[in-house]
Amino acid sequence: MPNDHGSLPYLPTLRSRLISAGYLRSWLSDSLTRYARERIFDVLRKGILKGSLRIEDTDGTFDFGTATGGEPQVVMTIRSPDIWMRILTSADIGIAEAYMFQDCDVSSLKELFNLWLNNRETLFGLESGLSGVFARYSSLAMTWLGRYNPYMSKRHVEFAYDISNNFFQAFLSKEMMYSCPVWGDEENGVCGDLTVGPTPGDLEAAQQRKIQSIIRKARLRPGDRLLEIGSGWGAMAIAAAKLGCTVDTVTLSQEQLALVEERAREAGVADRIRVHLCDYRKLPKDFEHSFDALISTEMIEAVGKRYLPTYFQVIDWALKPDRATMVITSTSQPEHRHSEYQSDDFCRRYHWPNVYLPSATSLAGSVQEACPGKFVFTELEDHTIHYPRALREWGRRLEKNFTPKLVKELQERFPAFRGPAELEAFRRKWLYMFAYAEVGFARGYTTLPCWTFTRPENVSEVCA
Repeated sequence: MPNDHGSLPYLPTLRSRLISAGYLRSWLSDSLTRYARERIFDVLRKGILKGSLRIEDTDGTFDFGTATGGEPQVVMTIRSPDIWMRILTSADIGIAEAYMFQDCDVSSLKELFNLWLNNRETLFGLESGLSGVFARYSSLAMTWLGRYNPYMSKRHVEFAYDISNNFFQAFLSKEMMYSCPVWGDEENGVCGDLTVGPTPGDLEAAQQRKIQSIIRKARLRPGDRLLEIGSGWGAMAIAAAKLGCTVDTVTLSQEQLALVEERAREAGVADRIRVHLCDYRKLPKDFEHSFDALISTEMIEAVGKRYLPTYFQVIDWALKPDRATMVITSTSQPEHRHSEYQSDDFCRRYHWPNVYLPSATSLAGSVQEACPGKFVFTELEDHTIHYPRALREWGRRLEKNFTPKLVKELQERFPAFRGPAELEAFRRKWLYMFAYAEVGFARGYTTLPCWTFTRPENVSEVCA
């Protein structure tokens, strides 16, 4: 865990550690690796119907599928035979780990993920039957075995965010919003970086547009009191404080708390912002019915299906009973593939442990189930198409700013990074995630709604 600076800020799966150490190959002999390779090749021959993949390994070059319509061919160069057992035992996590641990190089991660989505119905045989059993077990375990209790929630936040503030500054915009911006015409829209190229200041402008949009949705006015669950690095709280609001913002990250307080002082609004290092289930008693608005930006994913009722009941308890608004954004699954039982995958394993992604309609239903008649669902805005450009920008910035100075800091905090392989796995983990998420949002495989709820009969304007 990150606060144990002698360890890695990620935890490879036991399966991955066994494969990397060579135990599986030495124990079960190389015949299992050959079987895994042959099975995967057979699935690729039958399963790639759109696009093409070239695999280069020590035995030669092998082509699968047929490139049509100008689609680029994806080239995967195999550096270690460990990749075959990784994929056979878990295709999603296995391919990610193979890239992270340099078992392979890929000509374009983005095109690899597009190839997968284009053929996912016919590539289902990549994994073994045993991996399906593990997937079903992990989905039940994440839903019901208490991994979202206050202690584990804090550990998950430390895992995801207490790496180094300077590390996040290496790829985020100046205000350090680690969430989806809203691109406008001034930045040439959601594809501006592809059509005219990225321009300095574009990401910052898009993030400020998102912040101001959410503040408007929350109907904040000077003198209002805002509760924010999920502080990030303070951009939303500082913007609301500059408007004239008083803000109580809640985080489980010691690193974030320190920087929010520092940045609030620099912005001259420290007297209007209080940062609380606590779980949302342990808010101060004097918060009861004290707030005019609640804002939670891409935090609710960490709550978990089991605790969503508690989460919304806490918000209901904290907001004023007659005049209050709640604005929530969250990565979500679209309705056609949403399930309350969600199994382990690359992002849950290596970035946000055990997150639960609601759908647009399921979250609205959860609010009403938890707090019947206490909130009116007034607006749903889809931010999905705005995310891919942000993820591309974050990836470009990280590659540019992964400097010797940053590496030295990471190695001091995490001595394991003094090993070149471990450091490169960490860097690749992030670049893989940016491309993985970019394609998911660009294809609508993953979505990002913004929900607004308010108290009954709390109209925004009186027109009568």
